[in-house]
Amino acid sequence: AAAGLSYVGAYVINTYKSYDNFLQDKYALLPAVIIICVAVVMFIIGLIGCCATFRESRVGLGLFLAIILIIFIAEVSAFVLGFVYREKVKTDVQGTMHSVFDKYDGKNPESAVVDYLQAQLHCCGVKNYSDWTNTRWFNSTGNNTVPLSCCRQDMKNCTGHLDQPQEL
Repeated sequence: AAAGLSYVGAYVINTYKSYDNFLQDKYALLPAVIIICVAVVMFIIGLIGCCATFRESRVGLGLFLAIILIIFIAEVSAFVLGFVYREKVKTDVQGTMHSVFDKYDGKNPESAVVDYLQAQLHCCGVKNYSDWTNTRWFNSTGNNTVPLSCCRQDMKNCTGHLDQPQEL
């Protein structure tokens, strides 16, 4: 389990590089770091449990039980906090995404991230393609289109026009 968590934490940190413009908060990597720390702690706890079992030590097994109970309480607390603050996280991420989409000009690094995100997630805008109508890029182009990264991959002649939403 510790090796699996270590892999997940490292994968999240590696994936963060692709989406760092959307996650401008300095605490965005905190969950990944916590996952890696939990993996290290799990390894140590597992080692304590194995050694206590091997030696048939009552003190060691009691310590192992106490640690497991503390971890269980921490997991329940994390679940409750995640449930309570889920709307705040959603609102913060959407606000950051709207600001990044507003900086879109088709040339800057934020634009490349937006195009990458839309292509990878097969989406357009924060909620849908109508989000683009409120951006500076949409208003400055004046051609009533969204970026080509909004186009469905199976549509070869997509122009991004809003009058053809079936192609987006």
